[in-house]
Amino acid sequence: MLRMGKLTDYGIVLMSYFAANRDLLHSAHSLADAVKVPLPTVRKVLKLLSHAGLLNSERGASGGYTLSRQANSITVAQIITAIEGPIALTECVSDDSHCSQETHCAVQTNWSRINDAVFHALDEVKLSDMLAPQSSAGTSPIVFYSSYNELSKATLQDGEFHD
Repeated sequence: MLRMGKLTDYGIVLMSYFAANRDLLHSAHSLADAVKVPLPTVRKVLKLLSHAGLLNSERGASGGYTLSRQANSITVAQIITAIEGPIALTECVSDDSHCSQETHCAVQTNWSRINDAVFHALDEVKLSDMLAPQSSAGTSPIVFYSSYNELSKATLQDGEFHD
């Protein structure tokens, strides 16, 4: 099963809260209260997001955290990478591969293609998309391609898919 860790889930929740409350400077305490996550966990996630350049932090009594840029220029892939490290579904597609089968593996190229597809799908979803509610018709601002055939009809230009 592919699953993000709880810290990553909390990171996306926190980043969504920042995006929805953009005009405020947020302390770790106020964030923990607002999103109902324990303070030590919030502090750990804030540190990771800050080190990745997704948050700005100001020290001092009146300090706090803000998004480093607009929510529509931060992707879910960037948030996941900030907390989990580079997105790699298998050992052989990670930058730090130590797989003994790598030199003669027949499926490594396909795993690379799958990993790239997952990364690009996550990179297409912006933090601002996470705030948009689904309409009553069940549509979402997040567009996914339901099959490889539909995806193969699309072209990738400047990191974006075009039909």
